[in-house]
Amino acid sequence: MNFRPDLAIVKKQFYSLSKQYHPDFFGSADKEKQQEAIELTAEINEAYQLFQSQEEVIKYILQLHLLVEVEEKYVLSPDFLMEVMELNERIMELDATDVNEKKLIQEALEELEHSIYEMVNPIITSFKEGVSTEKELLQVKDYYYKKKYLDRIGAALK
Repeated sequence: MNFRPDLAIVKKQFYSLSKQYHPDFFGSADKEKQQEAIELTAEINEAYQLFQSQEEVIKYILQLHLLVEVEEKYVLSPDFLMEVMELNERIMELDATDVNEKKLIQEALEELEHSIYEMVNPIITSFKEGVSTEKELLQVKDYYYKKKYLDRIGAALK
């Protein structure tokens, strides 16, 4: 498992498994086998969708390592919150007709996103199961929650 799966391999495996377990091939099987095929197909589709998003892959790996919980109340650093508070204030004060200011806010948001990613890029790139440390995974966790926060700001900007 790694943070950057080869999407060509994922797609190839998805199609192979989809053909193998498609419910249409289990039409003459007993009800239990038909239900099993439906459930497997749903899992295959869900896994394929997960691998289409780097953020979802990150979340999945962190969950495997018991570092991210459903509905977790993660506390972001005060420095980060101060930095994004300015962006939030600019968005709240934004005049809907001010295209230039909106563009400037978007650029600042993208720059911040890029800077937080650059801090974990080496970890994400070189991640190896059983070799990478929990400390490194905790840095990825911090990135994950910061990115989610920035995504919410980006959605508010739109």
